[in-house]
Amino acid sequence: MKDPQPAAETSADLKVRCDACPVACWIRPGLSGACDRYANRDGELIRVDPHVILERTLDNGGRVVPFNQRKSEWAGEIVPEEELFVTAIGAGTTYPDYKPAPFIVSSQVDGVDMVTVVTEGIFSYCGVKVKVDTDRFLGPEQATVRAQGEAVGHVTTGEYGSQMLSLGGVHHLTGGSKKEGRVTCEALLDLSNGKPVELTIDDGSTIIVEAGKAPIINGVPEERMRVGCGSATIGIFAKQWFGKVDEVVVVDDHITGVLSEHASGKVLGIAPTGIKMRGRRSTPGRYFQVADPGTGWGGTSITDPLSILDPFDKTVARPGMTLFMVSTTGEHAAYFVLDENLKPVETEMPEVLRASTERIKENCEPALCTVLFIAGAGGSLRAGVTENPVRLTRSVKDTLTRVTCGGAPVYVWPGGGITFMVDVTRLPANAFGYVPTPALVAPIEFTLKLDDYAALGGHMDHVRRLGTLGDHDSNLVPPVEGNVWPYAAEGPSWGRGRS
Repeated sequence: MKDPQPAAETSADLKVRCDACPVACWIRPGLSGACDRYANRDGELIRVDPHVILERTLDNGGRVVPFNQRKSEWAGEIVPEEELFVTAIGAGTTYPDYKPAPFIVSSQVDGVDMVTVVTEGIFSYCGVKVKVDTDRFLGPEQATVRAQGEAVGHVTTGEYGSQMLSLGGVHHLTGGSKKEGRVTCEALLDLSNGKPVELTIDDGSTIIVEAGKAPIINGVPEERMRVGCGSATIGIFAKQWFGKVDEVVVVDDHITGVLSEHASGKVLGIAPTGIKMRGRRSTPGRYFQVADPGTGWGGTSITDPLSILDPFDKTVARPGMTLFMVSTTGEHAAYFVLDENLKPVETEMPEVLRASTERIKENCEPALCTVLFIAGAGGSLRAGVTENPVRLTRSVKDTLTRVTCGGAPVYVWPGGGITFMVDVTRLPANAFGYVPTPALVAPIEFTLKLDDYAALGGHMDHVRRLGTLGDHDSNLVPPVEGNVWPYAAEGPSWGRGRS
């Protein structure tokens, strides 16, 4: 790609100096810079990766062709403008800040003149939020998460059936040692590009995280996330257990449920059994802190479910009563009968309860790792869009401008600035890069009406028609399946005037 490109100084021996990022590499002929994104070709600075343009094309079966299936570069053939979207992948950057974005492209969509401004943002203020579907104990809240022994983030508040990690951020990228910054950048890059990363958590587990794949915790792949907490599981299955067993305990790290005491059991008329639970009783049939967190039953530390029981009440319990204990994923289950001393004795499980265990498993969704890239699009990036950056921020907040990341939909956080979040599995493969400052490089696109762009104080002298891009080293590829087309009607109200 000959143009656009970073400005470059040239030395007598044809070395070129790249200004695409603060590192400012001197690059010898035939070699690439530290980021592997720019190279010296016969004294000319070039972008190594092709520029990616999405084509809204379906095959005869109605399914989108996977991103990496196209084997040839775009030859500049004519495609209707509304069927093309210019992404920032391979576009280049605006560094050192004063330059307009590498591509400011106009097109006509449904009779409306549009413009898409694209740039590969250099993000020091960035990180990933990782959702790990598991009940197993990963580590205490606020515990440090490490990669290659270096601190790269921490455990944050858990969610319903998932553990959450917050990784990266400017503190780890730039606020620690040089090695910490390098390792953090490497971990973020691999996670964002869909590669597996091994993490260790202080006072906790070792986990392999890969976007869209099951987590591997202490060497064991997780299969499913829980159907609900212990109380919720009681509520879901109470009617199916009624008349088939005297008592049910659903073991859970957070809320362990007891059928006979639970509101569901009371409504069904289930008689008291005299069961006594350890832990802290909440509302009827709901118990907290029955055991420490761990990788055993229901995300607790126990391997023997009877360890959370105290002796049954002799005035209520009777020999022959039956007890079914199960975890919230159905992974662990056991059936007991009270003997003459009212002690539970494990017995072969009736088929009807075995089927219930399978039903619990059936209602558990597959365990996955979700990786969300999050970054703040700061002043320097916005200057590549408009000479008055705050107007771009206001336009995004007013939904006059749509923000995408490699053509993928993003969530823009409320409040000041343009802080966006994107599911990395919705981007084409290897859409993220890095610079060794260290910082991540991520594609970002701003799409709005051409009139609105002019009103923002946009770089109108650099706007060019979409049809002129065929001369560049570009790949024309289909979008990732399931993504909303960036020009779709669900986007900003481009047909209305400015508010």
